[in-house]
Amino acid sequence: MYLRYTTVRKDGKVHRYWRLVRSVRVGRRVIQQTVAQLGELNARGRLQARALARQLIGMPEQAGLFDDGQQDVTVPIRLKGVRVERSRQFGDVYLALALWRGTGLAELCEKLLPCGKEAVPWSSMAAVLVAARLCEPSSELHIAEDWYRRTALCDLLQLDGDLVNKDRLYRALDLLLEHKAELEAHLSRRCGELFAVNNEVLLYDVTSTYFEGEAEGNVLARRGYSRDHRPDRKQVCIVLVVTFDGFPLGYEVFAGNAHDSRTVQTIVDTMEARHGIVGRVWIADRGMSSAENVAWLRQTGRRYIIGAPKAELRKFTVELAAADGWRAIRDGIEVKLVPWPETGEKAILCRSADRRNKERAMHDKFSDRIAAALVKLAARIESSRKRLNAAQINRQIGRILQRNQRSAARFQIALQAADGPAGLRLHVEHDPAFDDWAAVSEGAYVLRTNITDWSDGQLWRAYIQLTQAEAAFRIQKDELRVRPIWHQRADRVQAHILVCFLAFVLWKTLEMWQQRAGLGNSPRTVLEELARIQSHDVVLPTATHGEIRLRCVTQPDAAQAALLDRLGIVLPKRMAPPTSTPPSRSPPEPNIEPKM
Repeated sequence: MYLRYTTVRKDGKVHRYWRLVRSVRVGRRVIQQTVAQLGELNARGRLQARALARQLIGMPEQAGLFDDGQQDVTVPIRLKGVRVERSRQFGDVYLALALWRGTGLAELCEKLLPCGKEAVPWSSMAAVLVAARLCEPSSELHIAEDWYRRTALCDLLQLDGDLVNKDRLYRALDLLLEHKAELEAHLSRRCGELFAVNNEVLLYDVTSTYFEGEAEGNVLARRGYSRDHRPDRKQVCIVLVVTFDGFPLGYEVFAGNAHDSRTVQTIVDTMEARHGIVGRVWIADRGMSSAENVAWLRQTGRRYIIGAPKAELRKFTVELAAADGWRAIRDGIEVKLVPWPETGEKAILCRSADRRNKERAMHDKFSDRIAAALVKLAARIESSRKRLNAAQINRQIGRILQRNQRSAARFQIALQAADGPAGLRLHVEHDPAFDDWAAVSEGAYVLRTNITDWSDGQLWRAYIQLTQAEAAFRIQKDELRVRPIWHQRADRVQAHILVCFLAFVLWKTLEMWQQRAGLGNSPRTVLEELARIQSHDVVLPTATHGEIRLRCVTQPDAAQAALLDRLGIVLPKRMAPPTSTPPSRSPPEPNIEPKM
């Protein structure tokens, strides 16, 4: 990555705006893609970043972890024997531990996970699991045998690599799962403290993740509708609840064949018991909008905005066709508030120009396919020299319509008796009712709500925030590898999903930290860039003191320094080697020090 700047003259002053770019190959060309806008990197921006870092991480502590006691030693060095050993990835795990500590999860795990007689604190093992899931998602076996020994976590946690094995990691999974409710309740409070997140509006969505293996011992592993397009695999459904800003508050796991609508009452009751009831607004898509769920939400006095099935649009044919009452709330988006028939709710009729063009193009595409297939079928019937079976022809027509269902209703198709060898002819007409309804319904959708004190724009914008929940699923699946699940035991599956959830909490915390520091919203880019910062053992043979071993951290280059400066973090220059015996107390915390 590189630093680039743009000079702008404004009001007689020269402003230099910096941005972080990376080289990306597009075809035969290499272009510079902007990773983050860094602004002017002036004193005001640095102060804002440091204030946020201080709020997230707290004041620096003078821990002995970063003091090897040799800063003031002056000795003659034999240059011939100077060497570098034991290189480790440092920057990404250092930041991961900062996030683990900043969200309060380190302190909470120390309280929740008993130390007992174990040589290793279980809170440290939990930190290893979540940091690994954030930095390099992999199996517990890979963490123990490869990843951990390549990172500087053994120094930051003062935990020797021989003590981190797959059995301890699995045991840590089991212990962590017992405290799922306490972890979620803590995160609800902490996100409000850190980012003033509004957790009164809750976004609720469902996804699925599939298994590799039979998962015979897991009663929740079932075949069902697969969002991953893997109907050949058993799966579980995950229901995630996030705040209006996308910060995760909690989740629950359901059987793989559970319908979305069957999860509503369980999730609402569970989340309200954990986070409180007063003022909650529930936002869900049309998969959860069964008549039973809507009636239950309304009768129990809960406030909601729910997407309605497409079929419900027909109740509003007159309102959709009427030109008056529509209000533009964004380029290409219009909404209209009308009463919902028979219930006293509000219906938010919405229509999108982009969505209209997309649906019209899809109707035209499938109509053209049906028309072309019917022309071929009619020609085959006409050219036949023997009598044809009407049942077989009808099955062929059914397959044509099934493959192009979106436009099937536009065609009225009949087989009629006719003179000739085939004894049949194909009669095709277009249904004008389909075109009339498409003219008013293309690009339109309807939401239903019982909220009376919000404007149409507020209601629509709140519903559109469901994209935050969808983005959360994409991140967990693509970046944190919640899929596929290799665990076979039911409790280990639950623990795996919990670790992915906690890693997503760190991911989202970093993303919100970046946004407030002017670094865009790509945590993976920041982690990959900082992963290039390593720690090394510099061995110095001396004439008077034998060999001196210094555990040093490489100095960041200009791009890395810009990232760290905007985040308000100063990396240590050296670390003390870990002690030979494991500590009996909790491990020292990373000393992440905002510049003063």
